[in-house]
Amino acid sequence: MTFSLQDAQFLQQILSARRDVRGNRYIDKVIEPEILEAILEAANSAPSVGFSQPWEFVIIEDPLLRGKIFAQFEHENSKAKKIFHGNLLYPTLKLEGIKEASYNIAVLYKKPTKAILGQTTQKKVGEYSVVCAIQNLWLMARAYNIGVGWVSVLKPKKIKKILGISSDYKLIAYLTMGYVNEFLDQPELQTLNWETKKELKEVTSIRTNNDH
Repeated sequence: MTFSLQDAQFLQQILSARRDVRGNRYIDKVIEPEILEAILEAANSAPSVGFSQPWEFVIIEDPLLRGKIFAQFEHENSKAKKIFHGNLLYPTLKLEGIKEASYNIAVLYKKPTKAILGQTTQKKVGEYSVVCAIQNLWLMARAYNIGVGWVSVLKPKKIKKILGISSDYKLIAYLTMGYVNEFLDQPELQTLNWETKKELKEVTSIRTNNDH
């Protein structure tokens, strides 16, 4: 299969338009089952070390479970506010959409029980494979005009306990997903001047033998 220049341009548009979505953007609109399946299929098509496919996706719909997870977020966020106590912007940020999103998805890494091709030296590449699946999920969701947020102000062990997840798994990400009222033209933290966007030349370098 080959792709056209137009296909590449469409992909670039999706990449550029991806955003980290919070609860103040989600709207009350149901994600159709076939679209949810397509998004998860995209995640399941991600590259993985040794073709290990070490990911699993737990969809959390129960409002009681979401409430417990939100309480954990509130606890951790109260500690984060102390860390950023000198920054007046931090308390105003909406950093999650646990209750508002159509779906909450816990993305897990299943720890290997045997040697994995390509993972014998770098143990973390199995977890990095799961992050590739998350990126696929995020981009396919955006192609369907569905927003995704990564809630990182959470203690993985606490979340695993709430969800009854065994020690065979590691929580890599807690995602929220749903239709939104808008996608911002720029990442929100860029718009708020929390950080400035790095130019390609700032993050690219070339090494030659003369450098040694």
